[in-house]
Amino acid sequence: MKTSPVKPADLAQTVLAVPPLARLPDLALDRVANAKLIRHIEAGGIRTMMYGGNANFYHVGLYELAGILDFLTETAAESTWMIPSIGPDYGKMIDQVDVMRSRAFPTAMVLPPSPPIAVDGVLAGLRRVADRFGRPLILYIKAEGAVTPDGVARLFEDGALCAVKYAINRANPSEDAFLEDLVQRIGTDRIVSGMGERPAIAHLKDFKLAAFTSGLVCIAPRTSQSLLTAIRRGDWTEAERIRQIFVAAEDLREKHGFIPVLHDAVTFSGIADMGRMLPLLSNLPEALHAPVRKLASDLVAVEARLSQKAA
Repeated sequence: MKTSPVKPADLAQTVLAVPPLARLPDLALDRVANAKLIRHIEAGGIRTMMYGGNANFYHVGLYELAGILDFLTETAAESTWMIPSIGPDYGKMIDQVDVMRSRAFPTAMVLPPSPPIAVDGVLAGLRRVADRFGRPLILYIKAEGAVTPDGVARLFEDGALCAVKYAINRANPSEDAFLEDLVQRIGTDRIVSGMGERPAIAHLKDFKLAAFTSGLVCIAPRTSQSLLTAIRRGDWTEAERIRQIFVAAEDLREKHGFIPVLHDAVTFSGIADMGRMLPLLSNLPEALHAPVRKLASDLVAVEARLSQKAA
C-alpha cells in the first residue's frame, strides 16, 4: 500500500475508485470477495481507492475497524493508495483516528457531518481530529451549510486538510458559485469531483479540478479511466461519448439508491459477490434485480471491448 504523504499528483494519478465492501452472510468482512474486487480495479489501471459511502463506512463500528484497515493494508498493491473514512460524528472520528494512528494510512476522508452542527464547530472539530491523527484529512463536501470556502481555506492553512472531495449536486454543474469560490481560495489541484462520471467533464473542463471519483469504475475501470484521459487531452467529443456510457447507470443509482445499486451491480457483474449490506442499509428488492443486472452487463460488455482493443 502506498504510504507516502499526500501530494496533488496523487489525486490526479487516476480516477479515484469508491468501492463497496463485501460481507459474508453473518456480516463479517468477506476477504476473498473484497480482494477480487481490488485486483479487478487495479488491473484496470486504477491506483486510488476511497472506502466511504459506497463501503457503508457510515455504519462501520470500532469492533471491526482494525480488521478492515489491516485487510486493506495487506491486500493493496504497493502503488495503490487506500483511503478509509471517519465520521460522520465527532466522537466517532476521534475513536477511529485513535485506531488509524498506529497504521500507515497517510490520510482519511471525513464523511459529511449531519445536524446538529455549526460551521465554526465543524472547523474546530476537524482541527482537533487532524491534530489527534497527526496527519491531514480529506474533506468530503456534499452540501452547503457545514463549511464555507473561507473555512476550508483556513483548514488548509492550518495543515488540517490535504484535499477536498466535492460533491454538491447542481442542476447545471458548470454553474456553481460555491465551487468557484472554493477554487479561488485553495486552487484546483487539491479538489476532486466527487459525483462520478456525470459531472466530470464540467468539473474538470470548467473548474480544472484534479480528477474525479467513481463507483462504477469498480466494474469498468479502463472505461472510466479512458474518460479521464480524454478530458486531459481536451478531446471533448470523445469524453462526452464515454460519459454517456455511464449516465443511464448513474440515473438508476440516483433513483433507487447510489450505494445499494452499486453494491448489487458489482455482484451481478460477476467480478465478486458483495453479499449482504451492513445495516442500516439493505440490498435491493428483487423487483430491481433485472434493471441492475442489465446495468452491470452493459458495463462489463463495454469494458471487455476496451480490454480486447488494448490487447
